[in-house]
Amino acid sequence: MKLTWMGTAAFALESGNMKLLFDPFLELAGGTTPAREEDFREYDTIFVTHCHFDHLYEAEELVGQGKKNTTLFCTKQCCDTLEGFLEDLSNVVQIRPGETYDLYNSVGTSPCLPAADANRSAGAGHCSDCAVPFPGEPGRIEITVLKGRHIEFQRRHIPDTMSPARMIRYAGNLPFLFWANRTFREAGEIVAFDVKAEGKELLILGSLALDPDESYPEGADVLVLPYQGNNDLPARAEEVLSRLRPRSVVLSHFDNAFPPMSRDTDLRPLKKLMTEKYPEIRTVKPTAFRAMEL
Repeated sequence: MKLTWMGTAAFALESGNMKLLFDPFLELAGGTTPAREEDFREYDTIFVTHCHFDHLYEAEELVGQGKKNTTLFCTKQCCDTLEGFLEDLSNVVQIRPGETYDLYNSVGTSPCLPAADANRSAGAGHCSDCAVPFPGEPGRIEITVLKGRHIEFQRRHIPDTMSPARMIRYAGNLPFLFWANRTFREAGEIVAFDVKAEGKELLILGSLALDPDESYPEGADVLVLPYQGNNDLPARAEEVLSRLRPRSVVLSHFDNAFPPMSRDTDLRPLKKLMTEKYPEIRTVKPTAFRAMEL
């Protein structure tokens, strides 16, 4: 099984003939991890954690302009947002916390998916009478949707990031950012994905926070940890780590994806935290587009 960071919060997961894409985004001019649209087009099953533009916008583009069998799994808020962009929502599956999807057999039912399509496979080209891998074998991935929470935005984070010099340097990105922030709203709907495949468990967070009422798996083999969003990131990371105690952490969203509203995150305080308090947890700063064997 392979996990590949594609910049920002985007990850690709491959198991056997199954290829999944999470939170795809093409970074704006000046971004430090510039993916190409072609890098995303080979994946026809997409999962999105929430509706901010750096998670949903490119997924909408891939469904609207990509292959006809591309399937997008997202929250109701995302479905509502997509109604303003897509004439046909038949390939958009509304997900809810507590649901589990077997990505070899069936996607289940959803208001965003016509009943006639309820038993088709999740963009994998398999039908119900084909040979089905047993759980744990390559080519079969199980995803459970969990409630998430977005990191609390801090107003004092604004001047640290959007300095006058950076505003001038990246002025060309401002019209899109103004439009996108008004159009793609999270509205309190954010999920995490508990992924099981080939005997491994991955927990993919959409932001650096946990819902206090959700039951998350402890001791996951891999925790995908977004590391961006306010000025107290080590403290927010410790809140997550003390509760989940994963075996390893793979960082995401630490790069400068949409300047001047973002910047490369200083990872030194996190390294100090992990060394002093969580030396047993392996922490990985992934290299973009380089697959990691799990």
